[in-house]
Amino acid sequence: MMAPQFEQAARELEPRIRLAKVNTEVEQVLGARFGIRSIPTLALFRNGREIARQPGAMGAADIVRWVQAHL
Repeated sequence: MMAPQFEQAARELEPRIRLAKVNTEVEQVLGARFGIRSIPTLALFRNGREIARQPGAMGAADIVRWVQAHL
């Protein structure tokens, strides 16, 4: 389960970077709009534009490294 790893990464990255989760089963229009095809998928946005995407589960340290590598 990736949720605890995601929460830990979010705590480490705040306040500079904000992580948010979207339930694409509930928010189907949003999932379709961004072409989410696999769960989980991480999408990184800067100034409202997607700059990176990573499908699949990751550990907290991997999430933090991935975010920092793309900023």
